[in-house]
Amino acid sequence: MNKIIKFTKNRVWRTYQGGKLLDMIEGKENPQDSSFPEDWIGSTVEARNVGRENITEGLARTISEDGKEIIFRDLVQSDQEYYLGKEGEKVCSMENIPLVKYLDSSTRLHFQAHPSSTFAQERLNAPHGKTEAYVILEIRDGVENPYIYAGFQRSPSRDELKEWIETQNIEAIEKCFDKIPVKPGDVILLPGGRPHALGEGILMLEIMEPSDLAVRFEFERCGYVIPEEARFMGRDIETALDVFNYNPVPPEKIDAEFRCLPKVLFDNQAGNCLEELIGSDKTHCFTVKRASINGNFKRKQNSFFIGIVSKGSGTICIDNEVTHLQQWERFFCPAGVREFEYDSKDGMTVLECYPGNS
Repeated sequence: MNKIIKFTKNRVWRTYQGGKLLDMIEGKENPQDSSFPEDWIGSTVEARNVGRENITEGLARTISEDGKEIIFRDLVQSDQEYYLGKEGEKVCSMENIPLVKYLDSSTRLHFQAHPSSTFAQERLNAPHGKTEAYVILEIRDGVENPYIYAGFQRSPSRDELKEWIETQNIEAIEKCFDKIPVKPGDVILLPGGRPHALGEGILMLEIMEPSDLAVRFEFERCGYVIPEEARFMGRDIETALDVFNYNPVPPEKIDAEFRCLPKVLFDNQAGNCLEELIGSDKTHCFTVKRASINGNFKRKQNSFFIGIVSKGSGTICIDNEVTHLQQWERFFCPAGVREFEYDSKDGMTVLECYPGNS
């Protein structure tokens, strides 16, 4: 049982263009941008794509011991206590698994906002909202000033925003934001309710609550018009307007509001380091750590996690069973694994995505 679970590629259709870098990661001969700019990692969530309801998208897959591809969700259900662990006397639910994605944008994404957990539970009869975080991995060649939009710097009134959405006055909407510069290594936390848009040319790891709920208040990008039923989570515009956090985030408060600085948890001064990128002081929705490995790095844990090799290569060893890890590979480490050991001769970085408060 004590095995690392590697995920197969899991590209998902979205309403914007991108994915060329993901094609390159997958080794495709002719990498290009398309409507599949995301790879959902360890996902037990189905994508909500209007017009594609007959296609099951978003569920992560892995390869079984007999070489067959199986849905990760089904594997977890076969022994939830081993894979997910317990909280007190209760076996953890799959609702504890964060949704993790590679996201590769070739264009600025639509302006959007996601509901908070409270709003989702009280108004949408959904267990989760969509607080999300970004770990910036790479910037495309030729993109000189990569950026995101996050929170209103100059907040409109509710009535103004409603009018701009109905008339699609994107120029007025965009003037509510300042471009926030980002670079590889930056970590951003975006609570539910904050309007935002991601700039072009960014490859990131996105960590979020396990849902696909979004208010898309910009209806067209790159020639694709979002269907009406996909704009406001199947609700009306008044419900959508209730999602927004209208409190302004002035420029001098942007970093304090959205940027997360690493906190060193362990450093042996020999090249092995464990940092907390997002902890319980920031959000209850998930925890993100970064392990930097040079040589042998023994670890203990009390929770499952989804791992992403963001740099380098190496191995992970559990009970003398060695699994090789290459850059960009993604895997699941079950809660039943209490001790493991990373090893890398030339250096390796692993981003570890845990459930909240772990």
